[in-house]
Amino acid sequence: MKISIIKPQTEYAEAIAAICTAGWRQTVEGKLSEEYQKKNVAFWYNHERVINDINAGAYTHAALIDSEVAGVIGGGMTGPDIAEIFMLYVNEMYRYQGIGRRLLEALTREVIDQGASEQWVSVQEDNQRGIPFYEARGFVYQEKRGTLTETGEEQVSFRYVRSIHETL
Repeated sequence: MKISIIKPQTEYAEAIAAICTAGWRQTVEGKLSEEYQKKNVAFWYNHERVINDINAGAYTHAALIDSEVAGVIGGGMTGPDIAEIFMLYVNEMYRYQGIGRRLLEALTREVIDQGASEQWVSVQEDNQRGIPFYEARGFVYQEKRGTLTETGEEQVSFRYVRSIHETL
């Protein structure tokens, strides 16, 4: 299996939308209503939005296996020396094969080159895929945050941070 980490192209928008939709829905399953899930997916992962976000650089790296998108990450600088991971999803068929790690490494190298020494991520409460993944890579829990959705539900996430100047 040959994994390539590339800058996402708009031709991959449909695959990126599908991977993000499936991954996000799995993350919030049983926690947020179907009504909210539909609204959120329609807002963030519609074809036009994904194309615009690819062009804007919000999706920073994609993993390809042969020519098939297997995963995607997005992130960037949020302060002079602070970076944030906005999202990281891997196609369910390709999980636990090092794709998420390679995507995170690619993003981390990029933000280190831009001056980051600290990297943050928010992980949905009880996300038993994401939490162990980030903790295994040196992220340390900082706080719990709750926000109200437009449907009146509380979406709870955990904030993690790691020092990245010596990570890679």
